[in-house]
Amino acid sequence: MTNIQSDGKYIIPLRMAGAGVRLRIISWRRGKGFTQKLLGIGLNVGSEIEVVQNDMHSPVLIFHNGTKLFLGGGMAQKINVALI
Repeated sequence: MTNIQSDGKYIIPLRMAGAGVRLRIISWRRGKGFTQKLLGIGLNVGSEIEVVQNDMHSPVLIFHNGTKLFLGGGMAQKINVALI
């Protein structure tokens, strides 16, 4: 999935973002308990994150509000982000 926002920025799944990139969460696919999981770890639409590690074969390591978080590949695929 690749879309373009009204300001011309690309929207991609978090799983496709490379290490060292700063992103803003734009949306995520709703699923049973998925929203609660994200809110529970402090992520919300509009949150700014940085990808620390993403080698496509292991969980995605992100940095958000002074905390490093690992997200599984399936979870990262459901989160849509745009470059800041």
